Amino acid sequence: MIKYPILFLIGGIFSLMVAMGIGRFAYTPILPLMQNALHFTDALAGYLASSNYTGYFIGAILAGVLPLKKNKVFYLRASLLASILTTLCMGLSHSYILMLVLRFVSGVVSAFIFVLASSIVLDKLSATGKTNWSGLFYSGVGFGIFFSTLLIPSLNNLFGWEGVWVGLAIVSLILAIFVWLWLKESSNITLNKDEPLNEIKVPPLKWLPYLIIAYGLEGLGYIVTGTFIVSIAENTPVFKMDSSFVWIVVGLGAIPSCIIWSTLAKKCGFVKSLVFSMLLQAIGIALPVIWLSQTSLILSALLFGATFMGITTLATTLARQMNPSNSSQIIGYLTAIYAIGQLIGPTIAGVLSSYTQSYNTSLLGAACVVLIGGLLLISGVKYERMPLTKSLTIK
Repeated sequence: MIKYPILFLIGGIFSLMVAMGIGRFAYTPILPLMQNALHFTDALAGYLASSNYTGYFIGAILAGVLPLKKNKVFYLRASLLASILTTLCMGLSHSYILMLVLRFVSGVVSAFIFVLASSIVLDKLSATGKTNWSGLFYSGVGFGIFFSTLLIPSLNNLFGWEGVWVGLAIVSLILAIFVWLWLKESSNITLNKDEPLNEIKVPPLKWLPYLIIAYGLEGLGYIVTGTFIVSIAENTPVFKMDSSFVWIVVGLGAIPSCIIWSTLAKKCGFVKSLVFSMLLQAIGIALPVIWLSQTSLILSALLFGATFMGITTLATTLARQMNPSNSSQIIGYLTAIYAIGQLIGPTIAGVLSSYTQSYNTSLLGAACVVLIGGLLLISGVKYERMPLTKSLTIK
């Protein structure tokens, strides 16, 4: 049994704050600062983002195929240390080539941490009958985005963009200490097959390709806003606030989103909730094109924050329900297809934005891609309406 389940959960939350909220997504609010200082074009910024997502793709593949089952905590800790080092080194160099390498390595270890932490935490919550805590676990990404972005203006004013990376690395180190102390794996934990979550109606494994393809399209579409929304605000004359504020809004939206979407999924069905969340996200992505104002950018950020981690929570939880015996592998596959979309999206969007001198084409394309992904999932709604049978329960 887990003696202190709340500390274990907090350790999981902190691991996502380090790897995702800081290691991956801090780049978005720091990007305008780096562009102003180093004169990056949007295309170069897109390549730098895609380097991170290429690493994330490779890390997800490795996490899914390597025999990590018996040493999950060890690999998680090693990945956390590597994530902290890459964040630190981003502030110690002005070399674009080195930054490409650092963002690539950061992507690899971020994927390892996400897959391993998700597997460890979801398995243990399942074993102890606390699956309702899964939404709290994934809120770590939102907490990481929110708190790191709050620090960025002060760190930038004092030490410049280099000091922002170094300061966030120090914050990551402090959080990682608690992960090291609290997130441990017990060999006597076994999956609880009588757990109530297993009684939720889910599609059969043959439907899994639809989920994988839709999740890949989500990765391709959402990352355009995830990479450029702060730069869009920075370059919008009607936006009178500090551009990093939109990323704070993203974090605020993301913190409760996983809990809200998980609760909705248990009442209405995971597939229906996924379709609805992707529709909302598509609207949020396209909003600044349809109506460009300070208000629309804030609403876009809120809708984005309220959906992107909620979609991840729903997709990974649903996939795990469909194949709980090998959660690391199935989450690894999902994360890999998600990462393929992510590594393509910023490059296309960056080139289009540089060519057209506008983000509108990129945003509209991204919104359409997410919408198509949501429509692909509609075929799974029928399984949630069927009576619970032996073929639909998880064994």
